[in-house]
Amino acid sequence: MTDMRPVGYVIGLLVAILGATMLLPMLADLIEGRGEWHVFLESGIITMLTGVVLSISCSNGVGEGLTIRQTFLLTTGVWVALPFFGAIPFQLGATELRFVDAYFEAMSGLTTTGSTVISGLDDLPQGLLLWRGVLQWLGGIGIIVVAMVFLPELRVGGMQIFRSEGFETMGKILPRAQEIAGQISLIYVFLTFVCALVYAGLGMGFFDAVVHAMTTIATGGFSNYDSSFATFSGPTEYAASVFMILAALPFVRYVQFANGNTNPLWQDSQIQTFLATIIVLVVVMAVFLTSVFPHNWEQAFRESLFNITSIISGTGYASVDYMGWGSFPVMLFFLIGLIGGCAGSTACSIKIFRYQLLFASIKTQIRRIRSPHGVFIPQYGGRTIGTDVLTSVMSFFMFFVLSLGVLAWALALTGLDFITSVSGAATALANVGPGLGAQIGPSGNFAGLNDTAKWLLSIGMLVGRLELLAVYALFTVQFWRN
Repeated sequence: MTDMRPVGYVIGLLVAILGATMLLPMLADLIEGRGEWHVFLESGIITMLTGVVLSISCSNGVGEGLTIRQTFLLTTGVWVALPFFGAIPFQLGATELRFVDAYFEAMSGLTTTGSTVISGLDDLPQGLLLWRGVLQWLGGIGIIVVAMVFLPELRVGGMQIFRSEGFETMGKILPRAQEIAGQISLIYVFLTFVCALVYAGLGMGFFDAVVHAMTTIATGGFSNYDSSFATFSGPTEYAASVFMILAALPFVRYVQFANGNTNPLWQDSQIQTFLATIIVLVVVMAVFLTSVFPHNWEQAFRESLFNITSIISGTGYASVDYMGWGSFPVMLFFLIGLIGGCAGSTACSIKIFRYQLLFASIKTQIRRIRSPHGVFIPQYGGRTIGTDVLTSVMSFFMFFVLSLGVLAWALALTGLDFITSVSGAATALANVGPGLGAQIGPSGNFAGLNDTAKWLLSIGMLVGRLELLAVYALFTVQFWRN
């Protein structure tokens, strides 16, 4: 039988840390003077006490490391438990959300999806706005650690190919995770700090600059305004685009760069493909906008760059309502939302490297058909791709498509129309943020959906953020067998 104490111990620690971070929005409310500070004091006490009690009660079961089964349980358990406590301020605060809405908002924040059920953001107390940013910022750094430490260990979705990057963790997952998290955290904080400085220098107020820097580097997309990033324009859109791209690159490359090994950052085929994809898409969209609408070249380029970067990185900001651009851009935005950024970044969705592995496999298979007696082996980054990696990637694609279809069908059964069901399922699994259509599109939100749909989307956000297979494995009989 699986010993759950190590899992409970780590979850308890993380819950306690989450409770401690509630002191930040409490201070923001005290400074603003709107009398909402007690909401975060109460929420923080509840969360910290629960986390400390859970951690202490499970501390006698902590060993040298975690088994594979415990790691699976921990990976999913953290993302189930943290939104539960992260939802408390939304219930007690000015939003007074029902539990289903509060949990949806917290899950959207911690998975850096960016979908929201809150209207009237412009008038909310700064504490709640900061809390939304904090949730996404914590979720962003959390998913980097999961992607670089746990998922390669669990051989999920082809992530095991990144175990050769100098972050071997077999047998000592937690101690090694602490070392990796320390290096990544410094870079993550540095990027956030620089982003905030740039935003402030371009005219954002201090508070807006801090919150938007958090949600930009986390590629989360929560904004302080109902109009999202349309509140800002011009140079700020260019700056946001740069930082969204930086956040969508592998953080392991930044670690290597900071340690004096600069070549991997420039030679990574994943980075090259990601940047090339953005360039091609921006040029195509800019040409389309100048041809169909009265856009000048600068406006067309700026709006194309910002919104395409936002969607492909999974950030989910919107500077315009691109639903009014016509069917071609809308379909393009839907498709690029299923591409995603690089592995080991805060970006989400399927990820560039999986498409590279898929195309490498297809290319090899075509060559084998053309030359049956030849020996052709698929490669990635100059290394041979193992059969286990290809199998894992193919399984991921199959489960992603299957999950998308099942979730869209389930949403349709709740009464949602076709566009809302399909785009809602896609934006949840890909953790993009806005969907399509008048209801959940870039100018709307998810508040009007029924409760069942919100629970389904919350599950979809969780499953998508943890690369599907890490969650699905928990529901197999073999997983629970000794």
